[in-house]
Amino acid sequence: MDTHVLEVDTRRRRTVDLTDEVRDFCASRGDGLCNVFVPHATAGVAILETGAGSDDDLVETLERLLPRDDRYRHAHGSPGHGADHVLPGLVAPSITVPVSGGEPLLGMWQSVVLVDLNRDNARRSVRLSFVSG
Repeated sequence: MDTHVLEVDTRRRRTVDLTDEVRDFCASRGDGLCNVFVPHATAGVAILETGAGSDDDLVETLERLLPRDDRYRHAHGSPGHGADHVLPGLVAPSITVPVSGGEPLLGMWQSVVLVDLNRDNARRSVRLSFVSG
């Protein structure tokens, strides 16, 4: 298995498009599967359209579903930080993309994005792993 770790700063954006990095990682690897994994308890990855508003819509929807208040049992960090720990139940911490000839088989409008609503930690690691098929 080949693997590479990306270091991502989420201070300016709650979603970060990782598609180019995933494509670059897969480019010389042939056929197989690329797994994108976020080893954090408060972030996830998703496949969605970016640039047309869907990424902002996702963040707004998650913030409505996970309000920042004192309802959470997990209560440390900034107010409402417990919501960040619920996020991976809605946005999975990993996805797997099929790869053919070194090209991720994403649909025309699909992008791989890191989703991070956590205001307490802006430094994220994303592990890309490739298994040949």
